[in-house]
Amino acid sequence: MNGEDGKIALRCINMSLSDFYNSNSHYKTRLLLNTRDSKGDVVAAAAAALDLLNNVQVQAILGPENSMQTNFIIQLGNKSQVPILSFSATSPSLTSIRSPYFFRGSLNDSSQVGAITAIIKAFGWREAVLIYVDNQYGEEMIPSLTDALQAIDTRVPYRSVISPLATDDQIEKELYKLFTMQTRVFILHMLPSLGSRIFEKANEIGLMNKGCVWIMTDGMTNLLSTLEPSVIDSMQGVIGVRPYVPKTKAVENFRVRWKRKFLQENPSLVDVELNILGLLAYDATRALAVAVEKAGITSFGFDKTNVSSNATDLEAFGISRNGPKLLQALSSTRFKGLTGDYVFVDGQLQSSAFEIINVNNGARGVGFWTREKGLTLKLSSNSTTKSKLRPIIWPGDSTSDPKGWEIPTNKRRLRIGVPVTKGFSDFVKVTIDPNSREPTSVTGYSIAVFKAVIEELPYAVAYDFVPYAQPDGTSSGSYNDLIYQKFDAVVGDTTILANRSKFVDFTLPYTESGVSMVVPIKDKKKKNAWVFLQPLTLGLWVTSGCFFIFIGFVVWVLEHRVNEDFRGPAQHQVGTSFWFSFSTMVFSHRERVISNLARFVMIVWYFVVLILTQSYTASLSSLLTVQQLQPTITDFQMLIKSGDNVGYHKDSFVFGILKQLGFDEKKLIAYSSPEECDELFQKGSADGGIAAAFDESPYTKPFIGQYCSKYTLIERTFETAGFGFAFPLHSPLVPEVSRAILNVTEGDKMKEIGDEWFKKHASCPDASTAGSSHSLGLNSFRGLFLIAGTAASSAVIIFLAVFVCEHRNVLKRSDPRSSLLSRIRILLEIFASRDLSAHNFRDKRGVQVHSTGVTEASPHTGYSPNPSSDSQHTDSNFSFFGEHGSPSTESGDPNPNLHGHP
Repeated sequence: MNGEDGKIALRCINMSLSDFYNSNSHYKTRLLLNTRDSKGDVVAAAAAALDLLNNVQVQAILGPENSMQTNFIIQLGNKSQVPILSFSATSPSLTSIRSPYFFRGSLNDSSQVGAITAIIKAFGWREAVLIYVDNQYGEEMIPSLTDALQAIDTRVPYRSVISPLATDDQIEKELYKLFTMQTRVFILHMLPSLGSRIFEKANEIGLMNKGCVWIMTDGMTNLLSTLEPSVIDSMQGVIGVRPYVPKTKAVENFRVRWKRKFLQENPSLVDVELNILGLLAYDATRALAVAVEKAGITSFGFDKTNVSSNATDLEAFGISRNGPKLLQALSSTRFKGLTGDYVFVDGQLQSSAFEIINVNNGARGVGFWTREKGLTLKLSSNSTTKSKLRPIIWPGDSTSDPKGWEIPTNKRRLRIGVPVTKGFSDFVKVTIDPNSREPTSVTGYSIAVFKAVIEELPYAVAYDFVPYAQPDGTSSGSYNDLIYQKFDAVVGDTTILANRSKFVDFTLPYTESGVSMVVPIKDKKKKNAWVFLQPLTLGLWVTSGCFFIFIGFVVWVLEHRVNEDFRGPAQHQVGTSFWFSFSTMVFSHRERVISNLARFVMIVWYFVVLILTQSYTASLSSLLTVQQLQPTITDFQMLIKSGDNVGYHKDSFVFGILKQLGFDEKKLIAYSSPEECDELFQKGSADGGIAAAFDESPYTKPFIGQYCSKYTLIERTFETAGFGFAFPLHSPLVPEVSRAILNVTEGDKMKEIGDEWFKKHASCPDASTAGSSHSLGLNSFRGLFLIAGTAASSAVIIFLAVFVCEHRNVLKRSDPRSSLLSRIRILLEIFASRDLSAHNFRDKRGVQVHSTGVTEASPHTGYSPNPSSDSQHTDSNFSFFGEHGSPSTESGDPNPNLHGHP
């Protein structure tokens, strides 16, 4: 009670009792305080509790000072059934004791974990260092905080445990250790007595500069007002978390009254301010007073019937008679106190909200956190993003959000390991001075991509390329060996593999993925007499032939009545029709087309024939002049069955994959460069060479580009993740570099780099299509045939409709003796005959149409009238050629004479 916090709490307890009974003077019960000073010692606190239970027989204990003292006193209260109401014990471990007689009138330290992790998640920090005091207070919150950080994928790379008795030198040494690490997010959990020294030393050595993040728990945040101005100056930019106390008039009035009375009792403590510990003590006292009145306690004392005469002090206090009643009353107590809604759930005070403060010439509120809403600018807001926090002034007077890590501040440049290989120098090429044995240059596609990515980062990164090589310039090991070395990063043609990811973290890939098979190609163009049939598929040949016949038939239908070229004996007409149709392929037909419908059909058909013949000519030219290059092997199973030798890139993981696929290890031959691979292909499998090679897509494409006339790619045999940059596990650079890779690959920079290193292969055809040639299929011309077929069919339908309409009287039953069949036969005979009314026949024969409807022969010709001309008529009279050669009448109308023809 003699300490500053003890005096604050005692003053608040006395004022709480005075205020409560002044406003509830009719209550029958009164609390009488019996105070004991624990002197900050656990044993003294236990002795004081025993004295109160044995000698005073108190009905409840309010206190003690901290969690370490509370632990043992809870056991005493549980045994004596005396409620223990603590307003200062915050240790999470006290909850595990599960004593029904323990009531925590303060917040559990773990309750603020949600607010801390919400801040970490909102700013995207992936690592955080925990700094805490080496005692029960410091240690017991760390497990729950670590678990919560892991739940949001934030790693704890280091825990800094500082003794409460640490000297300034020890503190400085520990902080320098943090200074050399990459992580710049620090979570501080300790009381002000030690925390203030931490901040002063951190400020001295530069851990409070721009880029650093400090988050302190409520142990310090609640007591900011008690710190010296010099300490506050060293804490500028720190973020703090503390339970939210509503700024009500009741709180402000109490603060004024408390200050006045506190100064009357302690005139020497002028600068002491009321803190949350005093407010919790005020509310806890009121809760106990309410519970005592509610329990209706009228008699006091302990039941010692089961206490033996020779019992020790730990066994002699007996059991409180009012304990169960007071327990039930406290559990059901609810009221609105100075700290907010005051209610116990399972003996634990429930928190309503936490306030997030920013130290900037004092504590400045920047937002709140609640379990229901998360981070929010106001308690009524539903936002859970960092943008809803007020602007934060970070250490170093920075207003930009820190990224949470820095390159180690001992000025050491990043050591970037690069592989040293003989071949495939397009990706990584290391030039070493033969005299000094030092690398003079590191170039290549992978190096250029890495440099572009580093330039994309919003901050400067200093680095040096370190070749993974022996003093003589040869490689020091495989790619796996390189990955396992202690480099800050590995840059090169390094494939992302699952087994490697156990030891390093890879960035996103910057190349395409997959392992492909490279095989030789040869010209499979067949020199035979039927090569002219290959440009078109069988379906297209058949369809084209059918359409030639169909168009010939359509032209005959439209032309045979008006065009002498399509008349004559039946075999002559058939031959002429087919000759006319097929001759359109070379546009060599000599027959004229007279009718407009036939002309319309031929216009469409000429267009179809033109497209078809031109396509055929182009395809045939390609077949006769271009090499038809085809792969010699199309499936790796063929290689396994034949037992041919197979090549793979030396020191590549492909070797293991080929063994898993079933290849004989003796048949696997390694190569180091594209030139060596080509030599192995030239030897052939029978002479110690190879029949195929397996390699990753980034290697095979340049190889095919270099030897595009000899080899081709078979589609990917299996997938891989591609090339990526490797960093130590949990390196904070990985997400930053991965985002920069996305920016580079999505822009024009990647194309520029690719052109710079691989443009020399751009003149070669695409390996996937260099050896392919396909015949023209029906699908390519389906639209043309549809148009031609529709035009021809429409013309025939129009022609037949007009013809039937003109000769509809033939079908009428004017002669009862003629059958329908005979009439149809007459109509067909008319269809097969000439149409002398056509303009070309009228011009040649002088056909005249008389008013009687009879068509006579021209006096200038010796031809008899054409039967079709009898269809010409005027008024109701018409003439036609029948089959009996005698006239007939119907309905009083004379029918024309039927004339026979030789």
